[in-house]
Amino acid sequence: MPHWLVALVGRPNVGKSTLFNRIVGRRDAIVDDMPGVTRDRNYAEAEWAGKRFSLVDTGGYVPASEDIFETAIREQAQIAIDEADVVLYVVDAQTGLLPTDAELANILRKTEKKVVLVVNKIDGEKKEAELAEFYQLGLGEPYSVSALGGRKIGDLLDVVTQDFDTNAEEKVDPRLKLAIIGKPNVGKSSFVNALLQEDRHIVTDIPGTTRDPIDAILKYYGEEILLVDTAGLRRKSKIKESVEFYSTIRTLKSIERCDVAVVLIDATQGLEHQDLRIIETATQRNRAVVIAVNKWDLIEKDDKTARLFEKLLKEKLRIFDFIPIMFVSALTKQRVYKVIELAKAVDAEQNKRIATSELNNKIGEDIKTFPPRSRSGKEIKIKYITQVKAKPPVFAFFCNEPKMIDDNYRRYLENKLRQHFAFTGVPLVLSFKQK
Repeated sequence: MPHWLVALVGRPNVGKSTLFNRIVGRRDAIVDDMPGVTRDRNYAEAEWAGKRFSLVDTGGYVPASEDIFETAIREQAQIAIDEADVVLYVVDAQTGLLPTDAELANILRKTEKKVVLVVNKIDGEKKEAELAEFYQLGLGEPYSVSALGGRKIGDLLDVVTQDFDTNAEEKVDPRLKLAIIGKPNVGKSSFVNALLQEDRHIVTDIPGTTRDPIDAILKYYGEEILLVDTAGLRRKSKIKESVEFYSTIRTLKSIERCDVAVVLIDATQGLEHQDLRIIETATQRNRAVVIAVNKWDLIEKDDKTARLFEKLLKEKLRIFDFIPIMFVSALTKQRVYKVIELAKAVDAEQNKRIATSELNNKIGEDIKTFPPRSRSGKEIKIKYITQVKAKPPVFAFFCNEPKMIDDNYRRYLENKLRQHFAFTGVPLVLSFKQK
């Protein structure tokens, strides 16, 4: 099934973050009357009438400096146009039409993408008359909503998703698809080039449409491996905020298309918060992950240094400590192909199936040793376990009180599954069902 990307575009303070939260159904974005308040990346999974899509809010990427303010808005609008399937252009009925609105509309009119003009802050029928002035933007029919009150959000989502096909079947590509991701300046381009510039590898660029990224085919011992969206690693921009926004959007799209995400981190900086957010994004979307610590040639080291570095990384990874780590140098090509071997091994792990009898024997014993505890005093009994699918591995636990299984016990069961069956680098899905 194709995965769709919807981007929210508009000048600051028109209610993009509020609309984002309303569509996603939870308060993910920081909402404030101060323009430019959202400083972190802002995207999430959303669903409407059985149709899944990713929603991106561009509001958090506007710099505070006034001299590059309008330039940044223009750049972000252009990035959203280039990358998104649908652009939601949000304007504000309370302030009316402003020159910045018209400038953004000029950019949007030149695109072939679907643009939906959303007039926010119309909280009743009496205010519908305020729609009239927005027709002059030349973007077709404006759709009125109140993001704060939830008015007409369903009607808007019907329009947004009307071309999203829930039943479209993609041709299954048997080739392993790797996404090389990470924060800016960790050496992603250098790493890809180190892989592709080896003489014994044949490289073919596959040009796509504006919406499709450019993949590279790596010939590896007679096997074709797809490096997803290598074009996204090479684009530059003059404004830092736009670089980060562009990087965020491409990372999200690459994760959606890959089998295994190779997350590059900088050995000279260690594991930072932004690295963890990228890892979290991949695992939340049930993608297998490998960590490659790049620029290892810049560290003065011996085997003891590597062991200590890995120990510190595992401690910082915490709930993601199941992800394998490889120390590499894109500059010297040290161990870059071992990352491919590791990614292949992790892909095999996520396709693994465990026999029901083996699951019940081993995990059943762990449950007997440490049964789930109930705060209400009612006994919780897990009676049967089975793996219902692979890639990602999903395990169903049938019990009498599925809603009473707490997060700590879920983690206990996940740890026991990993202890018995490894699943290195692979996020596990545990589902608790009524017996």
